[in-house]
Amino acid sequence: MVVWVTGPFGVGKSTAAALAVAARPAWRVFDPEEVGFMLRASLGDIAVNDFQDLPPWRTLVPVCIDEVARFTRSGVLAVQTVLREEYWRELRAGLQAARQQTRLVVLTADEAVLRDRIRRDTTQPPGVRAWREAHVDAFLVAADARTGWLSTAADLVIDTSARSPEETAAALLPVLDRETVSQQ
Repeated sequence: MVVWVTGPFGVGKSTAAALAVAARPAWRVFDPEEVGFMLRASLGDIAVNDFQDLPPWRTLVPVCIDEVARFTRSGVLAVQTVLREEYWRELRAGLQAARQQTRLVVLTADEAVLRDRIRRDTTQPPGVRAWREAHVDAFLVAADARTGWLSTAADLVIDTSARSPEETAAALLPVLDRETVSQQ
């Protein structure tokens, strides 16, 4: 079982996932960005704005997740912002081909809250903060309740605007618990 957590850069996906997995050790966090770093090392001569634009990233991520899940016999909590619907379709199709049931959880926050969190995050270098801010609008379009693809693709949407990281993680736990039971 794979629970993919997406949302805007800076919404707290990684923090919530780490807290959720600490509470549910039958699950593992998987960071698809690491696959992107590996590909950048090998494909650095190919100009792309984002490693997600590399077709091998969208092919390898489901394979890597499946290998981790099978090797560890754990559920996998994949944490990565995906803003392009066609990329999500490719990722989900790859996971389905590997016979991994997949749930999509979207973490969101009000625009003002999100921008404030990004600005206040002093743990990230300025370039990362700028990258996160530059992608807020794309997330808002993708997550728009009337027209955005994320609103229809999501199995669950968690608004983190008024939630602490611990409360956000707690909101993830029922999904992990439900999926753990369905695997048995």
